[in-house]
Amino acid sequence: MPIINLPEDISTTDNKSDSIIFHNYAARVGTFNGKSILNRNAISLVISGEKTMQFAEKSVTVNDNEFHFLSEGNCLVTMKLAEKKTFKSILIFFDNKVLNDFYLKYDKRITELKRKTKIAPESYIAFRKDAFVLHFIASLNLLFQSKSIISKEIKQVKFEELMLHLLETHPHKLLSFQTSNTKDLDDFKIRKVVETNLTKSISLEELAFLCNLSLSTFKRRFIKIYNTPPNKWMLRKRMELAKELLLHHKEKPSEVFYKVGYSNHSSFTQSFKQLFGTTPKEFQLNN
Repeated sequence: MPIINLPEDISTTDNKSDSIIFHNYAARVGTFNGKSILNRNAISLVISGEKTMQFAEKSVTVNDNEFHFLSEGNCLVTMKLAEKKTFKSILIFFDNKVLNDFYLKYDKRITELKRKTKIAPESYIAFRKDAFVLHFIASLNLLFQSKSIISKEIKQVKFEELMLHLLETHPHKLLSFQTSNTKDLDDFKIRKVVETNLTKSISLEELAFLCNLSLSTFKRRFIKIYNTPPNKWMLRKRMELAKELLLHHKEKPSEVFYKVGYSNHSSFTQSFKQLFGTTPKEFQLNN
């Protein structure tokens, strides 16, 4: 599975050291599965198409009705594109200093908002597009058409324009966006990543990636937390859930396998038999 570093691997016109980078992105038709490392925070203004992103603690599907703020970090990306619907978005990458400068510039207003409501931090937020945002996207498209290189000053103004609009229309939601620090996850956060993704079809390598750890370090930390190797622990937990669904919810084996993180029926049956000595169908009939 390819690893894409963003914005470094896609930015061509901007200076990659700039604090704000604009990129007009288009994905080719077809299916794409990959790993992305966001080295900057990003705003994704989706124009057309749909894709799924798996972060450490949540899975999100993005489409052209919304736009999205993503904190720097790791994510898994899946795109299944219709034959005539290319995925297109305008990406705005910005570093933590740009965000902090904005908060500092409007500190008085922001402090007053925070005083009134307790705001929980989020590393991913989505907004529905309104008329202002649609015009904002159109203005960016005009910039891309008229200029090969967009100046730092214009990028700063456009970034602030969008942020001020959101500060007026969705203040608490905008202020919930906080940059994440995934470089040194504690045991609780690793547990949260593992247990949130237990029923998803995600490999150990992908779990390690979401934790921003090497596979060997992830396995070592896992054994320290759970006192058992990850493959063994995940097999038992998934099969215990499958047993619950078969016995108490009367679900068919063909309906259960994808609910416990398997991509096909045969591998699920093999794992179930490995643990319980019988196939899911036989287990359900005998009980």
